[in-house]
Amino acid sequence: MSAADPHGDVTVAHVALAAELAGGDSRATTADVAEYALWLGDDALVLSQRLAGWIARAPELEEDVALANIALDLLGHARSLLRYASSFDGRTEDDLAYWRDEPEFRSAWLFVQPNGDFARTIARQLVAASYQYELYARLAGSADATLAAIADKAVREVEYHRDHAVQWTLRLAGGTDESRRRMIRALADTWPYVDELFRDEPLVARLPGVAVAPSALREPFDRVIGAVLAEADLEVPAGSVSSAGGRRGVHDPELGFLLAEMQVLARRHPGATW
Repeated sequence: MSAADPHGDVTVAHVALAAELAGGDSRATTADVAEYALWLGDDALVLSQRLAGWIARAPELEEDVALANIALDLLGHARSLLRYASSFDGRTEDDLAYWRDEPEFRSAWLFVQPNGDFARTIARQLVAASYQYELYARLAGSADATLAAIADKAVREVEYHRDHAVQWTLRLAGGTDESRRRMIRALADTWPYVDELFRDEPLVARLPGVAVAPSALREPFDRVIGAVLAEADLEVPAGSVSSAGGRRGVHDPELGFLLAEMQVLARRHPGATW
């Protein structure tokens, strides 16, 4: 420690953050591949931002850490996917995260639904993680090597996310009368947004062997969810289906509030470094 610098040497080695991302530095070869990566990246980014809202607010300390870790996993998936999406036209993952407006996002409506109470978050996580597990398990076999590499890493993390949601679903459903009531209500509030996840879109049809047809995921998803709810002595909710159109840029008003919070620093201080 020198007299000129009472704090000593605090220099750290330069880290190229892009090197941490799954899929390496390869470039998307077509606009459709980039758009597909954007869809999946937006899902992960929006859900990560939502879960971050539980930090320092979870019902117990262990859950504070667990939900923060899940949010970080999802942020990692989002970074890898958005980096790949942005590579097609020379943008960066930050450009896509911070400098697009609502109509330019392609996330499904499920992922932006408010945290609500803890049961509502768990119901959303049960659906999201079960869907993402089936998606990434199949995408790991994609003909696109970058998407396959991202999915191969993501599926192992999402398997934990799914197990976490399953265990809490069983715990809440089998707990007190109040926790069971809240879990039943949470599932009912979440279910209108399930169908959008499994709608086949023209983009996917243009990417045979690369993208995963959402409709192909419905049967294994229903099988897993059915088994979980049966063990919890709960019924699969029935009722209305949302007109959600997130893949076309038509969004729940909740997305605007989420983006305003997420993007404010980058937009208020463009180009800032620290």
